[in-house]
Amino acid sequence: MALNIKFTIRTGKDIDMKRQKQNNKHSKTKTQNRPKQASASKNTLSRRNFLQNIRNGAIATVVVGGGVWFVVDDVMATLDEQDLTKIGNGIPAIVQIHDPQCSQCIALQRETRKALENFDNSKLQYLVANTKSAEGQTLAAIHHVRHVTLLLFDAKGKRRQILTGPNQSDYLTGVFRQHLEKFGRS
Repeated sequence: MALNIKFTIRTGKDIDMKRQKQNNKHSKTKTQNRPKQASASKNTLSRRNFLQNIRNGAIATVVVGGGVWFVVDDVMATLDEQDLTKIGNGIPAIVQIHDPQCSQCIALQRETRKALENFDNSKLQYLVANTKSAEGQTLAAIHHVRHVTLLLFDAKGKRRQILTGPNQSDYLTGVFRQHLEKFGRS
């Protein structure tokens, strides 16, 4: 009787393939568990994104709200300055005859505001007669003046002085101080 014995020689390739099959079996088990972990991490990221969006929204609200407040405050100040009925209300007034499209008027307005920083609003008020409005045109016509002009009124509303042309804030501060000394309310 003859023995028939077979020897199988395994090469490195065969061993690698066997390991790969075993790894595939284990990886299937791992991937079955992974979706649960992945969904949990997605929820965590989603919560994080949600909280970041809330934070960013809050910051945006504050910034936009501040900007709106600034614009509203500026508009209210502009409307207050254009209320010409305040002339003669017991507070001396500086009224600028102003064309908003005139560069010299804008420069005079800037210098006038700079000069008025040295005075209390309750002692000297600044008003603007916009020549684009009917009230501004009427006031300019009554006093026979054009734009780039400052009219200085006493506390009772009587015009006391006219300054024409652009002037520097230092000069205007001196003129306003003299005006208050003469015509300020007691």
